[in-house]
Amino acid sequence: MGGTMLRACAAFSLAFVSLFVSLALPAFAEDTVRIRGTIESMDGPVYLVKNRDGAELKLTMADNPLYVAIVKSTMADIKPGMFVGATGMTQPDGSQKAIEVHIFPDSMRGTGEGHYDWDLKPQTKMTNANVEQTVDGIDGPILSVKYKGGEKKIMVTPDTVVVTFVAGDKNDLKPGTKIFVAAARRLPDGTVEAPRVTYGKDGLTPPM
Repeated sequence: MGGTMLRACAAFSLAFVSLFVSLALPAFAEDTVRIRGTIESMDGPVYLVKNRDGAELKLTMADNPLYVAIVKSTMADIKPGMFVGATGMTQPDGSQKAIEVHIFPDSMRGTGEGHYDWDLKPQTKMTNANVEQTVDGIDGPILSVKYKGGEKKIMVTPDTVVVTFVAGDKNDLKPGTKIFVAAARRLPDGTVEAPRVTYGKDGLTPPM
């Protein structure tokens, strides 16, 4: 692999680590905004985004921004030994019923590791952990995962969305693109600025 490609991969890895460290933070400052929305239009470097709560936001990117794409995957892509994340609802037996499962590149192993509160829906949890094994369940596969300090069983149903993170491209961002921003900074003029944006390719909505 050439030096340019190695540097690009290293930059992606370092920035991606910071992305999921920010995802694991339990709280956000008053001047930060989490965005789950759709790009409505573009005005030069400014993206007009309609957030899922209906609010319209003017989003700009910080210097040297990172673009991360999400592509569709399946349970067949998940093998023991891989590092994955899952947003789920806690079941009576303590297991998690997965709303989505995202597959990390191997260079991101350990990022955001653990089991903590999440805000995709009320009472959801995020679990980032190593896959120990996959077994068949009544409603679908069950992932046994371990993280530092604990382990969980993740129930995957036919409704669970499975995706993989890959390096993205600014040129993919256009009206209609669905995006996710973990923590944008609200500026004095009312716009919000993000160091990175995660987006769905081919019409996919980031399921986080």
